[in-house]
Amino acid sequence: MGGIGKTALAVEAAHQARARGWFPGGTLFVDLRGYDDDPVTADQAVLALLDALGVRDQDLPPTTERQYDAYRALLAERRDRMLLILDNASDPSQYVPLLPGTDHHRVLITSRDRPHALAVRLISLETLAADDSVALVTRALHDTDERDDRPASEPDALRELAELCGHLPLALQISVGMLRRRRHRDIASLVADIRDSGDTADALDRGSPGTDLYGRSLVLRPVLETSYRRLPADQARLLRLLCLAPGAETGTEAVAALADLDTELAVSLLEDLAATHLVTPVRGRNGTSSAVRWRVHDLVRVFGMGVAARDAGLQEEGEAARERVLGFYCRWAEAADDRLRWLPGMVEPERFADRGQALAWLDSERAGLVAAALWAREERYAGTAVTLALCLGEYLDWRRYFDDKITIGRAAQEAAHHAGDHYGEAAAWNNLGLALRKAGRVEEALDAHTRDLDLCRAADDRRNEAMAWNNLGIALEEAGRVEEAIDAHTRARDLHQAARDRHREAMAWNNLGIALRDAHRVEEAIDAHTRALNLFHAIEDRHREATARNNLGIALLEAGQVEAIDAFGKAFEILRQFEDWYGAGQTLQNLALAHEVADRSADARTHWLQAADAYTRANAPTEAAQARAWAAELPE
Repeated sequence: MGGIGKTALAVEAAHQARARGWFPGGTLFVDLRGYDDDPVTADQAVLALLDALGVRDQDLPPTTERQYDAYRALLAERRDRMLLILDNASDPSQYVPLLPGTDHHRVLITSRDRPHALAVRLISLETLAADDSVALVTRALHDTDERDDRPASEPDALRELAELCGHLPLALQISVGMLRRRRHRDIASLVADIRDSGDTADALDRGSPGTDLYGRSLVLRPVLETSYRRLPADQARLLRLLCLAPGAETGTEAVAALADLDTELAVSLLEDLAATHLVTPVRGRNGTSSAVRWRVHDLVRVFGMGVAARDAGLQEEGEAARERVLGFYCRWAEAADDRLRWLPGMVEPERFADRGQALAWLDSERAGLVAAALWAREERYAGTAVTLALCLGEYLDWRRYFDDKITIGRAAQEAAHHAGDHYGEAAAWNNLGLALRKAGRVEEALDAHTRDLDLCRAADDRRNEAMAWNNLGIALEEAGRVEEAIDAHTRARDLHQAARDRHREAMAWNNLGIALRDAHRVEEAIDAHTRALNLFHAIEDRHREATARNNLGIALLEAGQVEAIDAFGKAFEILRQFEDWYGAGQTLQNLALAHEVADRSADARTHWLQAADAYTRANAPTEAAQARAWAAELPE
């Protein structure tokens, strides 16, 4: 893309090659200005090359055709190898006539476009790695003043500056010039100015120091504008819309929905944009076109959003696109959520044949889904985005992405409240409470579940009131308020029984058993977990059956009954099948404790290590480390 450092790399390579004696015949350099309003043609460039080769004035052939003949003849006659650099070409017609016609010499061409029709070696340049961006700024400042200690004293600010510049060399060079100018101010002040502007390109161009060592203007926005202006209308439209997409990367299906195109046409246009380096394809695991994700550089994204914002018609086009992609995400997130909650006897969800497919889709689209759910903060999208946030609750819980769940839960709650959607607000408070509790923020979870309960009771919504009592009870139990938790779970159980909702009644029995166990009423806890287990087994909810078996095992272990090991073993087998690695880790941990109680240290150690592996797969490093520590304390 523009500003990536193509010319700088080509020139540096040429210097190093000449220093190694690779090109004793010399180097020729032509700036073809391919992205200027008046690019250099091949006919104009050949005159400059002939001049550099000593052919000028009366020696210059009178016709263009003879000028090319003379140019190629001179190159063919040269025994000493030469390097020809054709810089900044926008079209093959600018450089194909200038190729030497012999493989004796070498040519470097720089361009923002990939010439797919030509048999040339292509070297695609990406943005710099974070450490290289920091090194570039540091060295550039030290080259000017070796006493400039700002990079060393402000490493965090320097990294944020590099991030704001999108690790694009041109943007980094402009920021270096600005730091040189404001040498008595810290890096953090420039970071704050750029961040406050909301548009890195605009902030950098306003503070640009002028020109570089080659006399070229150090400006960023015109580089982006020239690339954008050259696009055909359909590609320009897709780029604008892609810049509005939620998330850093967007899947092919989501792009098609965003632009209201069929997938095949969307892929074709995206490939064209990738050829101009305005879009970067990121290939998925299975290698299919539908698995490819498409990334737009941060500075291109801000530029595209700015283009749309300055035109009323383009604004409306963008709003319609955002509604389409939000609808796309809602449809499939709801189907995936239905699959995660599916039990035998329920209607089969569309698209996803099993949990694995649903989880794979949610995993691949998570960043976009979460970003789209945050659109709930905007009134225009509030209703749909709240629905999306609620559909993601089970998945984010399953994958333990509690920060994401808290973030979208708050956005959904605020949006539903402002819209007067009491049902949506209650559901959002419930999801928020669950996430806060899992994140260890129990007091906040208690407040969220209490608000959910109040809204359900005010609406005389008995079904959701029962769920609110259930979740409030879990939070109360974790807060150490055991008797209140027992009361809450009892209320939940009674409401579910009255509604003849066996599934949720089983949940209430299970949670009541945990509270009873904490109250040292172990026999009652065993009875409660057994009832939960039987209900879950009857309705074929295998995953929750495993949870009930695990909890029953804990109660049996506390009661000193050997059946605990069997309960844990059966629970683990089910959890392993579901790939619930966090739950599996907890069950293996309980198995280890059971073997320790039975004075079987070797078995206990084995299960601690297995628990550590399960926790690692569940992205729970703290629990994994603790399990390994406990294993290390036992004899082998």
